[in-house]
Amino acid sequence: MSEVSETLARSFGLDAEEWGKVLEIMGRAPSLTELGIFSVMWSEHCSYKSSRVWLRELPTEAPWVIHGPGENAGVIDIGGGLAAVFKMESHNHPSFIEPYQGAATGVGGILRDVFTMGARPIANLNALRFGDPALPVTRRVVDGVVRGIGGYGNCVGVPTVGGEVNFHPAFNGNPLVNAMTVGVARADRIFLSAAAGVGNPVVYVGSKTGRDGIHGATMASAEFGAASEEKRPTVQVGDPFTEKLLIEACLELMETDAIVAIQDMGAAGLTSSSVEMAGKGGVGIELDLDAVPQRETGMSAYEMMLSESQERMLMVLKPERAEMARAIIEKWELDYAVIGRITDTGRIVVRHRGEVEADIPLSPLADQAPLYRRPAALPPKPARLAPLERHAPLDRALLTLIGCPDLCSRRWIFDQYDATVGGQTVKRPAEADAAIIRLEGGRRALAMTVDCTPRYCAADPEEGGRQAVAEAWRNLTATGARPLAVTDNMNFGNPEKPEIMGQFAAAIRGMASACAALEFPVVSGNVSLYNETEGRPILPTPAIGAVGVLEDAAQAVGYAARPGLALVVIGATRGELGCSLFLREIYGREEGAPPPVDLAAERRNGDFVRARILAGGVAACHDVSDGGLLVAVAEMALAGDCGVTLEGAGTAEYWFGEDQARYVLAVAEPAALLAAAVAAGVPAQHIGRAVAAKELTLPDGLAISLPQLREAHEGFFPRWFA
Repeated sequence: MSEVSETLARSFGLDAEEWGKVLEIMGRAPSLTELGIFSVMWSEHCSYKSSRVWLRELPTEAPWVIHGPGENAGVIDIGGGLAAVFKMESHNHPSFIEPYQGAATGVGGILRDVFTMGARPIANLNALRFGDPALPVTRRVVDGVVRGIGGYGNCVGVPTVGGEVNFHPAFNGNPLVNAMTVGVARADRIFLSAAAGVGNPVVYVGSKTGRDGIHGATMASAEFGAASEEKRPTVQVGDPFTEKLLIEACLELMETDAIVAIQDMGAAGLTSSSVEMAGKGGVGIELDLDAVPQRETGMSAYEMMLSESQERMLMVLKPERAEMARAIIEKWELDYAVIGRITDTGRIVVRHRGEVEADIPLSPLADQAPLYRRPAALPPKPARLAPLERHAPLDRALLTLIGCPDLCSRRWIFDQYDATVGGQTVKRPAEADAAIIRLEGGRRALAMTVDCTPRYCAADPEEGGRQAVAEAWRNLTATGARPLAVTDNMNFGNPEKPEIMGQFAAAIRGMASACAALEFPVVSGNVSLYNETEGRPILPTPAIGAVGVLEDAAQAVGYAARPGLALVVIGATRGELGCSLFLREIYGREEGAPPPVDLAAERRNGDFVRARILAGGVAACHDVSDGGLLVAVAEMALAGDCGVTLEGAGTAEYWFGEDQARYVLAVAEPAALLAAAVAAGVPAQHIGRAVAAKELTLPDGLAISLPQLREAHEGFFPRWFA
């Protein structure tokens, strides 16, 4: 083994203190392969060295949580002997360098995290943030990312059923691509990653290993510079058809008793999967890289250990079941190779061409991984927005808002995704506040959503973190589902800057308070730091993915209004315009405090709304969020292809304020709803009625035709890509 120097270690992302710790653990200078193993396992992406101290503050337990953070994905009991398995992860840096493959392999990676646990994937979602639409590079990135998500998800046969898209100049040069997968498994057949059984074979399954993606985890743990697009070799290349074969092969093998432990080869590839499996099991592992299936000639041990080639799994099998497993895997035309064995040494030993290329004790590799409590400068609380002196007419303001990039129709995007493959999609994009997927063989369904408002988080990260959780809970509730648990994707800038670490800590504090108050534990997640380009950070974006359950899919409601129904708003309206889209799009200002989140009101109002939906008295329900009350009503009218006549206050604060804990319900009998709200101590107000005439009549007497509203809403993306 040839030794390496501190200078090379620095280029691999290890600082002087970390390099000194490597020397102490090894008792010598490491080889190149050993240095590669340390650098990726101690990278921010794999070790969470800047975030672990804060993540511990999140509530992670509830009676329905089967497995919380620490496994490939979170697992919750959804009744009937079934479990939902889900997680969200980022593929941000790769998606700027190579948008199509970056997004596609993000989908592939999160799918593997879920079916590794024994779950069949039933749905994909995504949360996307892009830069200024005026820049040509933004259009290139959007086009590539959307095609990558659709290309991979459609080919692998898993419906893409939900998501969100934001634009802001802070994401120039550093888009966010957060992918979420939800799967279903038998609650008593969950597969874990802890290796066991000295002498058991270590088996490689899937595609061959190439040189793509080497040091992808390290790239994801550093800022971008001016030459970032030159990093294309660090981006993986995906093959969804192989992924489909891998899903079916693994699920078939999981029906047997052959598997002791299983782990996908994600970030850091063979290194992370082997180190984590052996480390969690408290055993050792020996690998013979000569046996690794390779698609390129002359690959070194370093390259094979660090490659992030896609569609690969690592398994520990029972020896007596190895040949049966081989037959199943090869039936699906996948590579199968015994590349090592489990030992009792507590070390990872890597051999290649008769030489020992790495020999590292596993315990200190994990136990002595860097853990930093970095300086955190908590941001000052912003002042509430001063009253605005003048307002645009409601009709002009609504048309501007409903057509802006953050609120316009996403049909151009989701029409590229297959939302119905599998035949179990009950509510697809633009039909409800959360996607609804029926579970095969019964009436039960899962609701799922992704949510975050980065502009709130930039102004007040604690309030923004709280609001992200509350809105996810609200979106599930608005369909009639009972919210169960959360996965998160924490997207922030450089944690070595105290102001960024302060944002992170404050966002966690807000999320934790909301999760506790709403009984909405965090069961899995991902941290993506160093999202900066040439020193400019993204908006802090703690994206929340959430899952809930409906006992009967037929009870789920969407938000399409129908003529003759009355519209009632649930929740109090004060007219909060701080950080609102109205303020940004009409006045060109981004300032003020975001709307405060009253968690007691969220719980009270949401529980009331859910009960009314499940009782059968609500025809449609829509939560009030970006753009405020008038935008919510306009979206209900467009979804139902009907008009609405509104009444009440005529102020912009009332109609465009983004106050939280609010829903618009469409009901046949408003008097009964209003009486029930009074009895429950829930604010409620009748605000209008859906009508057959194709016109939105505003409270100030102005009117907008439905075709005019639809043209404004659906025009942005087709024009942008014309």
